[in-house]
Amino acid sequence: MSTLPAPEAPSPTAGPTVVVRTVPLESADPLLAYLPADREHDDLVSWVRRGDGLVGWGTALTFEARAEGRFREAEAWWREISRHAVVRDEVGRPGSGLVCFGSFPFADDSAESARLVVPSTIVGRRDGHTWLTTVSLDPQLTLLERPSVAADPEPPRGVAFADGSVSPADYAHAVAEAVERIGAGEVDKVVLARDLVATASGPIDPRWLLRRLAERYENTWVFAVAGLVGATPELLVRRDQGLITSRVLAGTIRRTGDDDKDTALAGSLARSSKDLEEHEYAVRSVAEALAPHSSSMNVPEAPFVLHLPNVMHLATDVAAVSADDASSLTLAASLHPSAAVGGTPTARAVELIAELEHMDRGRYAGPVGWMDTHGDGAWGIALRSGAFAADDPSQITLYAGCGIVAGSDPESEVAESNAKLIPMRDALASD
Repeated sequence: MSTLPAPEAPSPTAGPTVVVRTVPLESADPLLAYLPADREHDDLVSWVRRGDGLVGWGTALTFEARAEGRFREAEAWWREISRHAVVRDEVGRPGSGLVCFGSFPFADDSAESARLVVPSTIVGRRDGHTWLTTVSLDPQLTLLERPSVAADPEPPRGVAFADGSVSPADYAHAVAEAVERIGAGEVDKVVLARDLVATASGPIDPRWLLRRLAERYENTWVFAVAGLVGATPELLVRRDQGLITSRVLAGTIRRTGDDDKDTALAGSLARSSKDLEEHEYAVRSVAEALAPHSSSMNVPEAPFVLHLPNVMHLATDVAAVSADDASSLTLAASLHPSAAVGGTPTARAVELIAELEHMDRGRYAGPVGWMDTHGDGAWGIALRSGAFAADDPSQITLYAGCGIVAGSDPESEVAESNAKLIPMRDALASD
């Protein structure tokens, strides 16, 4: 895989030529405040953490792909678009100029498509610098209209929750079956997920969800791509000028809200053989996938405990120096699915997921993020998320999953999945 080439003059036989202009924007307003009202849920994109990141709206270009070749086809499409783009970037920072946002299904046989989206308007911020990017198919693009802060979103009303494809009882049964399979030596770990359907009395404004998630979960990456919305604490991979980083999460305990008790729980999590075993599998799978693309790598000997408002995770930050020109999307494809969302050994664990889970995850637990024309970008794992129904803006399906190992207890895993559903459930509340 070669680096995405710099833009050059378009050829007559190339696909659509995009014209891109990026200028500095004097603004201290929150990025999410720029997302306009009265847009369809799939017309807004976001990748924001602690105030920095990217938001966008409008659609200049889109691409879809399915099945096993979805990553390869998406990368090829993006390389072609990047090769023939006409870009005037007055900012020159990661995320300025031409970027795409993407989300990919977890499974090769999912009925969902992988999506790449190039918004027509993007507002970005990094290290105190804010910019505005406009993308158009009009070769006469010359002026950029300063975006305005949008009206505050209205909260969802009359939200009701119902079991999805996998009820809590079904999930407990699947966990018990998985523990038996692990005991029989089929796999060491398998990650099983469940879903929950939320329906409101009217259309749900995705901006409400994004703002609530950003306010309450500042350690996460708050994302939206093609109707998939969430706040992931897990960075699958970031490529930034030759430096590769990945945050691995595996091993979870629910918080009580009492600081003293939570401190004790964090200590027990850090000593838990079950959780340390689960975490080791996940870290190992990431290190092995990155090794062919790295000249050096730092893998900490022990994880740290990441504190989120609802749960605590064992976490390890893996860092590496790039040894080739593989793009961030290529790296994401090589990492997916990691043991954190699939299991160990991965191939057999994914087969077991299809056998025991009884649902199509869609783009849940797949890569979600963004990439620029040089292949730099950031991709998270689409966790703590929900997917809007394609034909009903008042309905969204929420997902959560847990890593199952030999010591897993079905009822405890149901409780853990409930804890992982809390961010999206709370984001739908109106108070």
